[in-house]
Amino acid sequence: MSKPKFVYVTYIAAAPEKVWQALTKPDMTEQYWFGYRVAADGKAGDRMTAFSPAGKQAHDDPILESDPPRKLVYAWQPLHKDMAGERPSRVTFELEPFKDQTRLTVVHDEFDEGSKIFGMISKGWPAVLSSLKSFLETGRGLQPSWDEDAAKRAAAEA
Repeated sequence: MSKPKFVYVTYIAAAPEKVWQALTKPDMTEQYWFGYRVAADGKAGDRMTAFSPAGKQAHDDPILESDPPRKLVYAWQPLHKDMAGERPSRVTFELEPFKDQTRLTVVHDEFDEGSKIFGMISKGWPAVLSSLKSFLETGRGLQPSWDEDAAKRAAAEA
């Protein structure tokens, strides 16, 4: 049986350098990642960290590859207690200039069969990436839509 793999491609009306900043700078990620502050602006061996809107650390994963503004790869292992048994998966962002846009391809793979995380990211990434596109093109990210209960919990944590 093959391991699950998530692939998402979108075109964003922004230069690759601007998309790169939005993927790596916490002040920008907070605007579209539903209040999460994600920092991934480093070289291979540095850390990708993410903090919830309430300030709780959600990620502390190694950056595996960084080639600004073309490619970013990091491990993905949420720090949630109910996810502790799963080994890290991998997130790859590839940014390609296309006319006056950026073609952004996100591949999230290296999941174990039966992964709980795969089900979560399959709903989460489309919401985050749609919000990223909206943020870069209009200046406003989207409201959380993947899970109303999660949105209520996040608001209660804040």
